[in-house]
Amino acid sequence: MIDRRRMLGWLGVGAALPVLAACGGQAQARGFAISYSDAEWRRRLTREQYYILRGKGTEAPFTSPLLKERRKGVFVCAADGNRQFSSDTKYDSKTGWPSFWRPLPGAIATGTDWDAGYPRTEVHCARCGGHLGHVFDDGPRPTGLRYCMNGDAMAFVPA
Repeated sequence: MIDRRRMLGWLGVGAALPVLAACGGQAQARGFAISYSDAEWRRRLTREQYYILRGKGTEAPFTSPLLKERRKGVFVCAADGNRQFSSDTKYDSKTGWPSFWRPLPGAIATGTDWDAGYPRTEVHCARCGGHLGHVFDDGPRPTGLRYCMNGDAMAFVPA
């Protein structure tokens, strides 16, 4: 037998699901300097890049070649070449994704992402709006932040 409290809990979850689903979905390019139709993004990006940058997907951990990138240079948005992170701020977070403790000035924008069922800070390219990953407050000094990025959302340009 279901008690009243449990029934109200399930009703609340059921009412919240459509709202949470509406918060997710594809990355929107409205208001960004670079904007293309969905068909054009599909043409310009690889399947994996489109899944992450436009569909807010996540690559499997420990699969990105950028995870092991150690050269001096800059990490750029794979969709538009916007400079995102200096190699000087990259570190091994042991999470399986390329991680940085600070973005380049003006390179990123953030928003609240409810896709996991709780609020996270989404990181996207400030120029095209492409989804890059998330930022967490468990990083190293001096910022204490961990920008946990999808390698397929970026490319590396050596110095």
